Amino acid sequence: MNIALLKNIVDYGVIGLLALMSFLALWFWIERLLFYRGVKVDDFETKEELEIALTNNINIISTFGSNAPYIGLLGTVFGIIITFYSMGQGGELDAKMIMTSLALALKATAMGLIVAIPSIVFYNHLARKIEVVLAKWDIEQKKKNAN
Repeated sequence: MNIALLKNIVDYGVIGLLALMSFLALWFWIERLLFYRGVKVDDFETKEELEIALTNNINIISTFGSNAPYIGLLGTVFGIIITFYSMGQGGELDAKMIMTSLALALKATAMGLIVAIPSIVFYNHLARKIEVVLAKWDIEQKKKNAN
């Protein structure tokens, strides 16, 4: 297989996957925010039902946040392997080509971090919103029991 083709497959595959993860994390974060805005704690009979509704889809955001750096690192490792392989096949060492290839390989790690950091922020933001809504449910239950 052609080295340039392999390099493009790895580069665009990893970057494409990370872009998809970024889009989905943002999508689920916005979806959850809209859901939380309209949730009425009185509509739920038990706290467990409320908690299930509140935590729907946030595990996806957490998974993206925790795994994006590893996917980026995997892309970097593949990029370095391809760089060393092409250096070994080429016979001549060109410092400019080596540095450019390694810099492009590191791009995958940077993209992984660019996806992971906002995803973790989104997850933590939603986790706090969940705590607030569950606390409101507890307050409403205490009011009902007091009456």
